[in-house]
Amino acid sequence: MNIIISVIVILWIGTLVFKRYKAQAVLFIGGMVLLALAYLMGYGTILGAKQQTGNFIFDIYELIRILFSERAAKLGLNIMAVAGFARYMDHIGASRALVTLTIKPLKKLKSPYLVLSACWVVGMIIGLAINSASGLAMLLMVTMYPVLIALGVSKLSATAAIATTLCLDWSPSDTGTIFAAELAGIDPVTYWHSYQVPVALWVFPVVAILHYVVQKYMDKRDGHIVVAQDAVVHEEKMTNEDLKEVKAPLYYAILPIIPLALILSFSSLWISWIKMNIIMAMLIGTTVGMIFQYLRTFEGKSTLADLQVYFDGMGRQMANVVSLIVAGELFAKGLMAIGTIDALINWAKTSGFGGIGITLVMVSIIGISSIVMGSGNAPFFAFANLVPSIAASTGVSAALMILPMHFIASAFRTISPITAVIVVAAGMAGISPFDLVKRTAIPMIGAGFTLVVANFVMFL
Repeated sequence: MNIIISVIVILWIGTLVFKRYKAQAVLFIGGMVLLALAYLMGYGTILGAKQQTGNFIFDIYELIRILFSERAAKLGLNIMAVAGFARYMDHIGASRALVTLTIKPLKKLKSPYLVLSACWVVGMIIGLAINSASGLAMLLMVTMYPVLIALGVSKLSATAAIATTLCLDWSPSDTGTIFAAELAGIDPVTYWHSYQVPVALWVFPVVAILHYVVQKYMDKRDGHIVVAQDAVVHEEKMTNEDLKEVKAPLYYAILPIIPLALILSFSSLWISWIKMNIIMAMLIGTTVGMIFQYLRTFEGKSTLADLQVYFDGMGRQMANVVSLIVAGELFAKGLMAIGTIDALINWAKTSGFGGIGITLVMVSIIGISSIVMGSGNAPFFAFANLVPSIAASTGVSAALMILPMHFIASAFRTISPITAVIVVAAGMAGISPFDLVKRTAIPMIGAGFTLVVANFVMFL
């Protein structure tokens, strides 16, 4: 009965999110329903004996309070610091300067489809410093897209390559990376260079080649003739109020990579005797950015006022990502309390597949959910909290389980016609999101297959 109840609640949640209901609210309700049923049906308890309030309904709200308190103070502060820095870099034009400077060498390549593939690779590398998939895509749509169109590729091909940049959330300062590393019990930098980078290096050539082959073939199939032409991107179609035409000098391109350089330099990779954490790196990067901004404008009042942009970015991330993590964790607690996870672990042990089998099941669920929900974060944050207990019970590494779950969520969201990056990129190009995902599907399925195989080959 507990399995049936869990399946019904999961299907209900998936249906509501697909209908564009707010994911946080739906996950909170789903978790609360599961916790209440677990208590009333005698499957499990909501809180430990010392934490109980004396009433099971109050216990549910006490659990939410505890989760917010724990996440906001540690993981949440890391995530908010990253978001504040990213928003400030957008505000002063440093993100645009980084993209503009990086794509200049690509214009020298002769084949338009080779430039297209190279654009995807460059976008992935830039994603180490710019962690928003939709934000990066919009920057590339106003910088790289006109170049690709001018070289003669179709709108669909150019947009497909750009929309799938950052299909792997692989930066050490990415919110999903920080969350996954914490669940795996690993420092984010160690998780990045020891696990994410090796798998990403398998994915890079596969997706680059698939983009070259698929986009060239589909352009030919659709009767598109490769002829150089002018391209115009209408920025009034942008839906992100933060992306504005900010004229910043090209040397501002160094600013977005300062925190990344600090995080990687003062770590086990190089200078291990000096301690550096993500929050410190983001604050230092913002301080340097403010110094640059003042020396360029000599407007002290506006330079100091711009710090509010950083705090606004932190607040938005608290409202959007940290709340989603807590909602997902409450939902996971509900699944644990009602006994679904114990049943899943027992199935893994008796099926003969063990940790590998259950990892593949989780990866499949998250991949399908990412397409249906149009979000990578919602299904990943909902199910990732289950990994530590499952990994401990099945004898596999938590990192082995969490890595493909994290990567598949970010890769498969770009197959969904309702995900933000697809909608924004398609809107700016004036094409249908449904036509666009026909161009992104094969490269992203290739990415998904490759990352799962690479994960097991390298770390099993």
